[in-house]
Amino acid sequence: MADSNHYQILDVAPSATQAQIKQAYRRLAKLFHPDSNQQAASHDKITRINAAYEVLGDPQSRRSYDRELQYTTRLERAGFAAESAEQRQQRNAAAHAHYRRKRQAEPDSDQQLRLWLTKVYTPVNRQLGQILRPLRAQIKQLSADPFDDALMEEFQAYTEDCRKILSKAQEVFQTFPNPPSVAGVAANLYYCLNQVADGIEEMEYFSLNYDDHHLSTGLELFKIAEGLRREAQTAFRELPK
Repeated sequence: MADSNHYQILDVAPSATQAQIKQAYRRLAKLFHPDSNQQAASHDKITRINAAYEVLGDPQSRRSYDRELQYTTRLERAGFAAESAEQRQQRNAAAHAHYRRKRQAEPDSDQQLRLWLTKVYTPVNRQLGQILRPLRAQIKQLSADPFDDALMEEFQAYTEDCRKILSKAQEVFQTFPNPPSVAGVAANLYYCLNQVADGIEEMEYFSLNYDDHHLSTGLELFKIAEGLRREAQTAFRELPK
């Protein structure tokens, strides 16, 4: 298996669809997971399976890999590794710097304030609730048997819904610049959206490879996000009426 390419590792044809690749990865991750099958469990196999899916599971990375595959059968994975914790922090810092530049203080007015609260704060706060509130029930349901395909598919549907809601919330958040008087509310919402995005990513990894580390990290990120949302709500209630 050392010289196998990613398609061979996942036992799919190079012409396989993204859905077929995802299905093959889930099957293999479940087959070699130590909690599911201790006899078949192999750290080396799981590592290679995860590495293969990191590339083939993303259409853009897969296209780049396919171009390389035309010239060599040995995988050169540089540039396709999953985002590290350090890279994630750098991304968040860059996003925050961009956010601050985009939201330089502008003349405050009652009209701007009402517009931002109506068009940004209210819908984003509601959308965050739609993501965060169902999590406890979803985890409780999945804990009955994480290896049950039907339960896992329901959990995946939840994370997919979260991803869609988050995308809308991020778009709404960029609609209007916040007035200086609500800078605290806006900052908490901004950080909350970042934590939710990273939490969804971790839980999506878990739903594919059954690695409890990703689930634990996702839950912790959602917990932080919930705290930031409460801080935003508190700052909102303390605004002069």
